[in-house]
Amino acid sequence: MHYTIESTSLRVQVNLKGMELSSIQSKASGQEYLWQGDPQFWTGQAPVLFPIIGALKDGKTSYEGKDYALPKHGFVRNSDLPKLARQEENLLVFQIDSSAETLEVYPFDFSFEVTFLLEGNRLEVSHQVFNSGDKDLYYSLGGHPAFNCPLLPGEKWEDYQIEFTEKETDHTWMISPQGLIGEMGERLLDNTRTIRLHAHIFDQDALIFKKLKSREVSLSHRDKGPILKMEFGDFDYLGIWAKPGAPFVCLEPWLGIADSVDHSGILAEKEGIRVLEPGKSEVKKYSIEIL
Repeated sequence: MHYTIESTSLRVQVNLKGMELSSIQSKASGQEYLWQGDPQFWTGQAPVLFPIIGALKDGKTSYEGKDYALPKHGFVRNSDLPKLARQEENLLVFQIDSSAETLEVYPFDFSFEVTFLLEGNRLEVSHQVFNSGDKDLYYSLGGHPAFNCPLLPGEKWEDYQIEFTEKETDHTWMISPQGLIGEMGERLLDNTRTIRLHAHIFDQDALIFKKLKSREVSLSHRDKGPILKMEFGDFDYLGIWAKPGAPFVCLEPWLGIADSVDHSGILAEKEGIRVLEPGKSEVKKYSIEIL
């Protein structure tokens, strides 16, 4: 089931399943900015990543001496458990709570809300995690929105680039066949603000950056300029990904990261893991602005 919100300029849809953004469309032109999913490449559109990012070593994590199996990017992305908590003309709030089903794979009591607020050309996506249990809660969360690229007929993938607000110098990280973080990769950013897209840029999987100064990134046409921008000041990591040959690109703000190839397997020792005390909550947001 899909829910729709509108502003003066945009129409946005969200799928109740997984609380997944499913459309960002211009009301004036009808232009669709969000990838619409295609089994030839990838059926996802903008999965919500919770309570982990990426893959776990051996597909499991250990907490208090017991192993728990979690799928890549967590269980929310394909879940039928979310419910609509609130709806207004330009606002949607979805909620998923811990249950017997979630406790089998994730041993924490929680309430997790995702809010979509649309104002003009800007969509804010807000995540609130509440620890409803009596012990510290360990979690990661992130976004995975995919944008149509190229956007218009006659354009090529190579016409586009990723632009940062500051000059960056940062390495990517190698990803193992099991989806784990390996050794440091090439210095893809060397005192530059741009990454030019080309046919082989994602041959080794996602580009993962851990030390960006910029908290804003744009998808831009080399001649026409920025198409959209994402602000991700609440997030520590950024992933950029597409299936090779697919006409989309994902901009992924993350709080947390996949296990490393030499990870201990203990949840509390996972890189980037968040810790939330009982009765406490935390809110993290990113925004997408159509330009």
